[in-house]
Amino acid sequence: QVQLVESGGGLVQAGGSLRLSCAASGLATSFYTMGWFRRAPGKEREFVTAITWDGGNTSYADSVEGRVTISRDNAKNTVTLQMNSLKPEDTAIYFCAVDVGWSIRLREIEYDYWGQGTQVTVSS
Repeated sequence: QVQLVESGGGLVQAGGSLRLSCAASGLATSFYTMGWFRRAPGKEREFVTAITWDGGNTSYADSVEGRVTISRDNAKNTVTLQMNSLKPEDTAIYFCAVDVGWSIRLREIEYDYWGQGTQVTVSS
């Protein structure tokens, strides 16, 4: 059974930083893209960033480009999202997701497995 467990959410002031982590288990392959999505209050879930299985390619939403960095450790089956210069509009539930495959895809429907989400709240 595939499980994705996020950690690291919390409350931070605008301009601050947070690091989110996601640990994956139960996957039968190493070839999967890991991504982060978020759902802000009253909005649809949206793509934030993703990284390919080998860490060779990444993609970032325009809204977070330059402020967040995604990385992964395949030995530990984890993906990390470092978020800096946080803004109140970054407040959302952040979800880790896995897309079994070789490339980065941006639509949530493409992703096969999801974590439960972790709350990030940025105060002004």
